[in-house]
Amino acid sequence: MLARYLHARSQRAKKPFITVNCEAIPENLLESELFGHEKGAFTGALGRRIGKFEEANGGTLLLDEISEMDVRLQAKLLRAIQERLIDRVGGGKPVPVDIRIIATSNRNLTDAVREGKFRKDLWFRLNVVNLKIPPLRERPADITELAQYFAKKYSEANGLPLRPLSAEARRALSVNRWPGNVRELENTLHRAVLLSSGPEIGIDGILSPDGLRLDQARGSAAVTHAAMAAEQVTRNLVGRTVAEVERDLILETLKDCLGNRTHAANILGISIRTLRNKLNEYAADGAPIPPAGGGEAMRGAA
Repeated sequence: MLARYLHARSQRAKKPFITVNCEAIPENLLESELFGHEKGAFTGALGRRIGKFEEANGGTLLLDEISEMDVRLQAKLLRAIQERLIDRVGGGKPVPVDIRIIATSNRNLTDAVREGKFRKDLWFRLNVVNLKIPPLRERPADITELAQYFAKKYSEANGLPLRPLSAEARRALSVNRWPGNVRELENTLHRAVLLSSGPEIGIDGILSPDGLRLDQARGSAAVTHAAMAAEQVTRNLVGRTVAEVERDLILETLKDCLGNRTHAANILGISIRTLRNKLNEYAADGAPIPPAGGGEAMRGAA
């Protein structure tokens, strides 16, 4: 929805808005889907096919769930974005395209880069403007507005009178964690519209998928989650020294900062000198130390 909004408010609004779900299309078909193919390029290619890049020419191409794209195809995508040229599968002549690229991911791409599942150069090329959509639980003011919208939508769709949400129902909706975000909220309100009786939608109609009242389900889930988290933390710490825990914390923070010592020291709340002394100790003990990243490496070279 945000991508469509950006397209509609841009100078490309009168041109196509094309969406590709990189997770839903099989790997062996995604290249042809994006870049098209020439007749005879592979078995079953009975004619030329225009890909999504060409379909979106002049407009916007949304690459949904780009983190699920195969690493080998990411190299071809990088060239297409950087040079604004594409090669159809089986084609011999590059085709110029003029499009805006919007890419989405529900995973942390910085982690995917570190794990080798996403190309670093493609990530840097895409990451011009990074818009993070916070989860619904971090936007409590939106919950009531969205709930009322969905209540109206599904009342009309099912031929039922529009009923307001009770104060108790609104409170239960506002404090829920909503791990499924807006889709979960929508389904909850759809269920509430169908199951509620009386002049308003009350707390008894706000049910979880397993039939529990939302406030009861939330309490049970919170207790279970807290117990599991506490058990996991305890299991991970038992039998380990303070020095070992400190070492792992420092090295994991450094990895998250892609090797940037200054950022890691700020997050850990220690001086850069202390951090470097610790890293020297760990290196002497044979621990793998992430190499310096970003601007630090350039300063060192200078």
